[in-house]
Amino acid sequence: MIRTVPTKPYSDQKPGTSGLRKKVPVFQQEHYAENFIQSIFDALDGFQGKTLVIGGDGRFYNREVIQKAIAMAAANGFGKVMVGQGGILSTPAASHVIRKYKTFGGIILSASHNPGGPHEDFGIKYNAGNGGPAPEKLTDAIFAKTKAISSFKTSDIDPIDIDTIGTVKAAGMTVEVIDPVADYAELMESLFDFDALRRLFKSGFRMRFDAMHAVTGPYAKEILENRLGAASGTCRNFKPLPDFGGHHPDPNLVHAKHLYDEMMGPDAPDFGAASDGDGDRNLIIGKGIFVTPSDSVAMLAANARLAPGYKDGLKGIARSMPTSGAADRVAEKLGIDMYETPTGWKFFGNLLDAGMATICGEESAGTGSNHVREKDGLWAVLLWLNILAARGESCKQVVTEHWAAYGRNYYSRHDYEEVESDRANALVDELRAKLGSLPGTSVRGLKIAKADDFAYHDPVDGSTSKHQGIRILFEGGSRVAFRLSGTGTSGATLRVYIERYEPDKARHDLDTQAALADLIAAADDIAGIKSHTGRNKPSVIT
Repeated sequence: MIRTVPTKPYSDQKPGTSGLRKKVPVFQQEHYAENFIQSIFDALDGFQGKTLVIGGDGRFYNREVIQKAIAMAAANGFGKVMVGQGGILSTPAASHVIRKYKTFGGIILSASHNPGGPHEDFGIKYNAGNGGPAPEKLTDAIFAKTKAISSFKTSDIDPIDIDTIGTVKAAGMTVEVIDPVADYAELMESLFDFDALRRLFKSGFRMRFDAMHAVTGPYAKEILENRLGAASGTCRNFKPLPDFGGHHPDPNLVHAKHLYDEMMGPDAPDFGAASDGDGDRNLIIGKGIFVTPSDSVAMLAANARLAPGYKDGLKGIARSMPTSGAADRVAEKLGIDMYETPTGWKFFGNLLDAGMATICGEESAGTGSNHVREKDGLWAVLLWLNILAARGESCKQVVTEHWAAYGRNYYSRHDYEEVESDRANALVDELRAKLGSLPGTSVRGLKIAKADDFAYHDPVDGSTSKHQGIRILFEGGSRVAFRLSGTGTSGATLRVYIERYEPDKARHDLDTQAALADLIAAADDIAGIKSHTGRNKPSVIT
């Protein structure tokens, strides 16, 4: 039943910060998916007879690749595969399953917040035994294997019925189809005060959760409506669809504008939230107020003790470099360590495993804690609900009181999507070349105090990650940062991060883009964004 199939390498299988992402037709090329999966196995040691978790976000081509991965896992010597029913496993749920059952690792099929469909995006990533994304050392090894691969192993088995919970044998390997929600829901109940949340909803508290026809739909429906008693209809678009209903499953103010409009309307619910394609990101909107992801990290950390799972306090807080400094002020007040890491959840893994950090977050709407080794959208929503229930205040009250206590970090990200790679790289190269001459100069009346190319020195394993984004820091605490993203599937995305710290309570109600106007202009002056990209404005502003 085991076959060795000759193949030829593809030159474009270098994993990014979250695995390999390409358009579906690319993955549909002969042996393309098989090559990458075999390269993952070839880069690993010691998995004979062990268990592999497989799941995805339900996007187009998930089911086909799951069948390929099961057949290849059997041929390569795994003893067992655990797969989510219907092929469904949110990224944080997969991380939890890996950790709970002490499996060898897992393959997650997702392109996260990117669109899905026959001509849209697909992705494959490997998560290690700690439940977190493969570290750079392993992704580098996988890429090296993709360039030298000459064959892959598979088994001739009938397609596995992944829609029926239960256990079957295939090519000597056990395949267990599991309820994708049960273990995760049990974990959430151990972290949060579900009785208090039931009382909150019973009191008439109204909420809107938009699953965006993505993977968190079944999780939110079960937890919010079935277990916590939220009104029927609280969860919208809760059925995962291969093309996410034709929409872009990114929970930001562009792609979830309908939710924002509802929350700013005259009959707005008390609380609004959304999650993305694979369930690891979140959008938080209170009645009449949007909570930026950077602020959300800080506010969750400041109030985490109100939830049973964090009643003993936090060991530390970690944020990605582009994320605002709002959480830094919380860490300072709590007297705990603050860690600034590169973008990519895998950089938080060492800190979490070492017990040095408890809550981590990124400006790109990813927030999580030491309960798993991935960011977790629904976890963030439940922690917000726990805080609101414990404080007996509205989301808007929590936010404005936090700003009054800590100051407000006005913050925005401008994305220039699908820029020609050569032009994007030229912008970064030219900016990097003049970093040494910028300190001491002024732009738009703003004096530059420091300019650098961010490098991270991991305090756990001593490794160094260079060229993680360019930072321009101004006197007074304002800054702009530039980074090319590795999460797209075509061209390059230039991300520009703009931040101004405002301690004056009387100036906490300004329009964000107006408050940042001089910094936005300064960013273009310094980097030549318009001239390099040919764009007069960003593709997306968040």
